[in-house]
Order: sequence, then C-alpha cells, then structure tokens
Amino acid sequence: MAIREHPDTGTVLMCDFGGGFRVPEMVKRRPVIVISPRIRGRPGLCTIVPLSTTAPTPAMDYHCRIDLDPPLPDRWVSLGLWVKADMICSVSLDRLDFIRTGKHEDGRRKYYFHKLSRQTISGIRGCVLAGLGLSHLTKHL
Repeated sequence: MAIREHPDTGTVLMCDFGGGFRVPEMVKRRPVIVISPRIRGRPGLCTIVPLSTTAPTPAMDYHCRIDLDPPLPDRWVSLGLWVKADMICSVSLDRLDFIRTGKHEDGRRKYYFHKLSRQTISGIRGCVLAGLGLSHLTKHL
C-alpha cells in the first residue's frame, strides 16, 4: 500500500522501482531515503536516493556508508548500508511504502520507522552533489 503524504526528509522507506524503469536504472524493490522536503508545485512526487546492502566496487565520492539504528529487518541486514547517491530519483508517492517488519498478534502489520539525523542527511546531500558532478557546491552544505 502506497503512502499518502509526503514523508519528512531523512525518512527510510521502501520503493518499488519495477515497471517503467530499465537496466541500468533501479528495477526492483529496495530501501530508499527521502532527501527533499515537500516542494510546492510537485504534488505526489518525492526525491529519494536508493540504498544497497552491497558495497560498491570501487567506492566513489557519490557513495557513502550509513548505519541505521535500529537496523532494517532481516532481509536487508548487512554491515552498513550504501547510499547510491548517483541514482537520485523523483518518484511518485505511489511507489513508496513503509518497510514492513511483521504482524501484531491481532493481525495488523508492523512497520519500521526511522528518520536520519541532519548530519547524516548533510553527508548524503554531499554525495548527491558528487553524483551530479557538482562537488564544488558541498562547501555550501
């Protein structure tokens, strides 16, 4: 089920990149981080960067490793997650969902809720600038 409201910057969500994307673009479900606030005139759109459990080879300026506390559910457990800031993307809220962690005893779904710190978001934005070839702007973060 898709989210209905624009999430806060730094929120960790799940994005379904299936349908409409092609390799080498993202083409599967994966965790993402919201990196933009709600922007007037862009209803229903959210700017995100995807996360990977696999370390990039080689690591570039547009990659950074983050640790989530609490960690993601078992399926995505790894020694750190890698931000793929070169894959920045604006997606419909219809592609985004909260990360499911199981079910309550009464059958209701449980969700993972986590919002990154401002310091971590600032580091990710620096990686995004590097991914866009705008590293010289990081001094303004």
